[in-house]
Amino acid sequence: MKLNLDDLRNIDFNDYGKWPFPIKVVAIALLCIALAGAGIWFDTRTQLNSLDVSRSKEGELKEIFKSKQHQAANLVAYRNQMEEMKRSFGTMLRQLPSKTEVDDLLQDVSQTGLKNGLDIDLFKPEKEVPAEFYAELPITIKVTGSYHEFGKFVSDVASLPRIVTLHDFSIFPQKKTKQDNENQEDLLVMEATAKTYRYLDDEEIAANEKAKEESPK
Repeated sequence: MKLNLDDLRNIDFNDYGKWPFPIKVVAIALLCIALAGAGIWFDTRTQLNSLDVSRSKEGELKEIFKSKQHQAANLVAYRNQMEEMKRSFGTMLRQLPSKTEVDDLLQDVSQTGLKNGLDIDLFKPEKEVPAEFYAELPITIKVTGSYHEFGKFVSDVASLPRIVTLHDFSIFPQKKTKQDNENQEDLLVMEATAKTYRYLDDEEIAANEKAKEESPK
């Protein structure tokens, strides 16, 4: 059956049952194309966007998986490292004196100065400064001696079995009085802050935590 222009002009859109067969075929084809386009626009496009998002997440998940896999493969090494850190921490903690040992440590520092020929003009423990699990005890010191004696004193303090650190050094010549012999060796004065540390017991740690919680922010 052939389709001519008169057939197209005489199409009754309200009675599509009488349309010529070729027109029906074309109309059905156009309808299918329109439905397919609508499906792609309203449904398939959303699915494609979701697919792109999923692909992006897939890359992220792969990276996370690789990281977790690396951690799992090195779990034994991590555990051994943690055990070594605990042992090292325990060793360092044992170098911190308890409350009852602080007086002996202060005496050791003072005796170290005297042993090296220094005149101790000032040896004053200051107020403790609490930290997370230890307390810091600053000591203001002022000693008189020579450079060589100062160096030996600092070296011996560093060699003490307990942790003692020296800070804020200030060295200057000693002022001579009229009674001093002019031929007397020129001496120096060293002012510094020695810091020693002690570990806090459980009660002190709990008290510090409570004080932090109750302090105004």
